[in-house]
Formats: sequence, structure tokens, C-alpha cells
Amino acid sequence: MESVHLGIHLPLGISFFIFQLISYLIEVNRRTIESEKSLVRLSTYVMMFPHLVAGPIVRYTDINSELINRRVGPDKIGLGIQFFIIGLCQKVMIANSVAPAADHLFGLDPGSITTAAAWLGTLAYTLQIYFDFCGYSNMAIGLAFMLGFRFPKNFDYPYSSKSITEFWRRWHMSLSFWFRDYIYIPLGGSRGGEASTIRNLVIVFFVTGLWHGAAWTFIVWGLFHGLFVVLERVFLKQLLDGIPAVFARIYTLAVVMTGWVFFRAEDFGQAWAVIKALVGVEGRDVTWQPVMAWMTPETIAAMAIGMVVSFPVIPALCNLLRFDSVKGTALPGGGGRRS
Repeated sequence: MESVHLGIHLPLGISFFIFQLISYLIEVNRRTIESEKSLVRLSTYVMMFPHLVAGPIVRYTDINSELINRRVGPDKIGLGIQFFIIGLCQKVMIANSVAPAADHLFGLDPGSITTAAAWLGTLAYTLQIYFDFCGYSNMAIGLAFMLGFRFPKNFDYPYSSKSITEFWRRWHMSLSFWFRDYIYIPLGGSRGGEASTIRNLVIVFFVTGLWHGAAWTFIVWGLFHGLFVVLERVFLKQLLDGIPAVFARIYTLAVVMTGWVFFRAEDFGQAWAVIKALVGVEGRDVTWQPVMAWMTPETIAAMAIGMVVSFPVIPALCNLLRFDSVKGTALPGGGGRRS
């Protein structure tokens, strides 16, 4: 049966509108905040443009005082410009530059995917999606500063995590905390025993996948992460704590990169073909000559820079050199300072 396209166009950022309004209504119902009497201030909170496309998810409690008494000065404008420039560089110079390598991999016929192409393309997408999201968030935080608002931090070097549980405390933090506060805890959190906790975690990660897109590949991506969070809670976290940190980070990156394959693939057939090539089951040709035909110098340079600054290398250097003046500022890959 031929599918019918209804031609319905949804507004940009609709999920962020919905999540903000849900959090606002829940907090009003819990009486942790008073309902906003001013339609102008409430509309400003809901429709503030900087964060509506890619976050962070701003709660009313984050900016309610600034909606009433907001000040804009040279310090905030200067800090906002810094955030915005760093976010723009993350998006344009890294994310956009590595995107062709990821697009090439996921544009190949599944039968022609080689191990070399699978690894380079998956690595490229791992960097692309991070610097896309982190870049947009930094630009939103920067614009907010220039308008007199302080948005919450959204990324905290997630690829340096030593477990998937830690990864979700560092990746898209405003989303993770939203699911924690408005889904996981109301379901009972970890208060109802091990079986109930596992059920609640599975529900949260199912919803996480569904939030990213109405496709089974997104749902499997969410449940894939949920599986490892559950395993870490049951026994795996103890093992990770007992091994050198570098191996725990390698484990985390391996899980995250595998998950990104499901997130990016058009269907399960393509995802499975890429994963089999990654582990060498198929596509064992590791000849680099064909690969270098589509890996441009710009892409290679962006991937090299991205691999470095996606870890807290720059803050470590600043601490080592005692650059106190830049501590706490927005550094490439970090996503802003804590609010």
C-alpha cells in the first residue's frame, strides 16, 4: 500500500517547546515555583529563540529572576561573544568539516563498506554529532549572555567518561536531568528495589530514543545505552572501577560509537553492515588508498583537532600553566561553565 504524505510541517524546536512547558507545569503543580502572571514574561521564557533548535533545555527556574530583573553589561556581552565564537568554530570548523566523511560511509551500499571506511566514517560521525550539539549549545549560551540571561551548561566533555552512566551525566546534560527529574524519579527512581529500578531505567532510555526521532533505529539506540547503564548498575561498574581509567574510557567510547551507528543509519541493515565492518567480520579490506580519495586534508585536520579538544586537554593545559583568567570560561569541547 502506497504511503500518503500529508504535507504537515511541524515548527522547529517543537520538542523543546513541549519539554519546557511540561517542566513549567510540573513545577507549578509541585508548588516549587509560583505561576507566572505576566503573559509577556511567560512567552519570553517559552519562545526565547537562542536555544529552541538544539538546546539546552531551559527550565523556568533557571531564568525566572532574570525575566523580572535582567541586566546587560560589557562583561556579559564579552563573555557571550566568547561563547558564541567558540560554538561557531565547533560547528563550522569541526562538525561541518568532518561531516563529508560520515556522509560518505552512510551513503555507501552495505555490501561495499570496508573496515577502513567504517572506522573513519564512524569516528567522523562521533565527532560531528558532538561538536554539532555542543557548538549549538555554546552559541545559545553566548546569545543568552548577550541578552542578559544565564543558560545551564549542556556538555561536559562526555567522551572522557569512564562509564555509560557517567556519559549521560555529561552528554546533553539538560536533557538527561529533565528525564531524571520528570520521568525517572516520578516512576520511583531507585527507591523500589532492583527490579523496579531496572524497569524505570529501561523506560527512561526508551523515551530518550523516541524523543530523538520516531524511528526504530532511535529506539534501539536508546535501549542500547539503557542496557549498558543497567549492566553497570548490576555488576559492570564495579569491574570498571577496578581497571585502569584508560581501559574504562576505551570501553565507553566503544559503546558510544557503536550506538552512534544505530543513531545515524537509515535502517538496521545498514547499521548491521557498518558494525560487522567495524569488528572485521566483513569488509576486511583495510587498504587506505581508496579511503584517501574522499578524506580531504580539511577533513583529516578537523578530525585530528576534534579528537584532541573533545577531551579536557585545554583546561588541563590552562591549569598547568596557571592561566587563572580563563578558568571556568567556555573552552572548545566543554560546553560552557557551570551555572
